[in-house]
Amino acid sequence: MRIVVALGGNALLRRGEPMTAENQRKNALLAARALVELARQHELIITHGNGPQVGLLALQSQAYTEVQTYPLDVLGAESQGMIGYMLEQELDDLLKQEKLCVTLLTQVEVDPNDPAFQNPTKYIGPIYSKAAAEQLASERGWTVKQDGDSWRRVVPSPLPKRIFDVKVVEILLKNGVAVICGGGGGIPMVFAPHGELMGVEAVIDKDRVGALLAESVDADAYLILTDTDAVYENWGQPEQRAIKHCSPEALLA
Repeated sequence: MRIVVALGGNALLRRGEPMTAENQRKNALLAARALVELARQHELIITHGNGPQVGLLALQSQAYTEVQTYPLDVLGAESQGMIGYMLEQELDDLLKQEKLCVTLLTQVEVDPNDPAFQNPTKYIGPIYSKAAAEQLASERGWTVKQDGDSWRRVVPSPLPKRIFDVKVVEILLKNGVAVICGGGGGIPMVFAPHGELMGVEAVIDKDRVGALLAESVDADAYLILTDTDAVYENWGQPEQRAIKHCSPEALLA
């Protein structure tokens, strides 16, 4: 089987955990242990979130005031390398050369006119109290929104249109390599007026990129692994309801 697995950003850094390299490596090992049998027995593609990590990189970039803050597409690429390295190393140790694993920096096309650029919704970075979040928003020009019991920074999350590296993924899979790609929703790219590719200030939702990736490589299964206990209808409202079982037909309706 050909399987795409999407790891939530909180699968690599639990909510409330300090954003240390040690904690992330520990969680990467737990994720690798859960996935290693899939890697042995099937063609496996792993994609992952990067919300906590890209937010941390943005904070680190803002701390160095000698130059302009690095844009989100560059920080997204950095997070792909960082998280991919940790997952790849842990999987390599568990696979013991039975199968190869590789991390692929992945570029994803988005529409520059996507309405998401006018309505940021993607959570990144650490959690804050409401007062702290509002103060940071005032000082740094952020948009912040409530995330459960806490508050976080939000950035634009345009829909993915095309994954540029699908052919490379296909080649790797056909040669028995487990592939880590599309991390953090991929690096968001648009075509400039003269046809050249350029990155944009956004973080694409990794579950949507995972779905597009699964469709693009004709996967047999797509698994979304997260720290959330269920998918909810009317999330955040008094009438919210956990959906424990549902058919594709019902979801499409």
